[in-house]
Amino acid sequence: QVQLVESGGGLVKAGESLRLSCTASGRTLSRFDVKWFRQAPGNQRELVAGIKSGGSTNYGDSVQGRFTISRDNAANMVFLQMNSLKPEDTAVYYCNAETIVNVEGAKVTLWGQGTQVTVSS
Repeated sequence: QVQLVESGGGLVKAGESLRLSCTASGRTLSRFDVKWFRQAPGNQRELVAGIKSGGSTNYGDSVQGRFTISRDNAANMVFLQMNSLKPEDTAVYYCNAETIVNVEGAKVTLWGQGTQVTVSS
């Protein structure tokens, strides 16, 4: 079973940084568009950042300028560097990867189990 595995979450104080990592077993992650989502208790899952297979990136408004998504294709990993963390960034962070696998547009979508990020004030 192909899985995405996130790591790097933890408990930090406001203003500190964390780097999340996402890797895949059995798949070449460079062929996928990868996104980070987060979900706080009682809230809907929201898009944090995305990186296309070609390298273009996009960010949610609440993290623009503080978070950076990147990928290391040689290591088969995608990262989310989170700086200037705020208590409202507290959530479970999920890695998502998606790619089109045939000319009909069928997609393969992968999700990780999530990693907890807690930011104290």
